[in-house]
Amino acid sequence: MKNVIIYTDGACSGNPGPGGWGAILMYNETKKEISGAEKNTTNNIMEITAVLRALKLLKEKCNVKIYSDSAYVVNAFKQGWIYNWRKNNWKTANKEPVKNKELWEELYELVQNHEVEFIKVKGHSDNEFNNRCDFLATSAIKNL
Repeated sequence: MKNVIIYTDGACSGNPGPGGWGAILMYNETKKEISGAEKNTTNNIMEITAVLRALKLLKEKCNVKIYSDSAYVVNAFKQGWIYNWRKNNWKTANKEPVKNKELWEELYELVQNHEVEFIKVKGHSDNEFNNRCDFLATSAIKNL
């Protein structure tokens, strides 16, 4: 299996408000940057969307390390929230409907196609690739 590294970030100007996402996919010496934006969204939606869009580009089963500064995204998998949400018919521990259910369902299915590890990085610090993803996301908002 190919080893792929993905960095992602989402951004929002107002929450809700105009939002953008950015991702960098790396395989060996190849790097691919992708980004996009929506006029009315939330930061959490953009964080999930960045991961979704990156994983959708993979054409075969891969070992994937996903680096994100979003505790929401990383903890959903690392702390098992998403597995409990599925088991509980997409309800939280408080019996409330899971926000952004459709995106989580799609992300869950994509993750099943690969060997994925989610890794939390500190946002807005000295991580070159996280900072680049933030730039891609905020630039996408400006280009709306």
